[in-house]
Amino acid sequence: MAKRPLKLDRLPNRKPVKLTITLEPETYDALEDYARIYAEEYGDDKPVNVIASYMIGDFMDGDAAFKRRRKAAERNDAPLENGKL
Repeated sequence: MAKRPLKLDRLPNRKPVKLTITLEPETYDALEDYARIYAEEYGDDKPVNVIASYMIGDFMDGDAAFKRRRKAAERNDAPLENGKL
């Protein structure tokens, strides 16, 4: 008898990945201001790196052209050429 797969799909990797970036001073200042205003607005003090991570995710989620190209690459099951979509 064949094994039945579990009803729950395999969970995605939720382990954060550390990324080091260099920002312009003005951009970093703006991120610090954003984190401060976020804390004032929601009463929840989040560090700049957490704020930036969600901003990057929201930016990519809102980029329709990126999502279309990424989905097309996944449908074709083709590896990205030179890391490009």
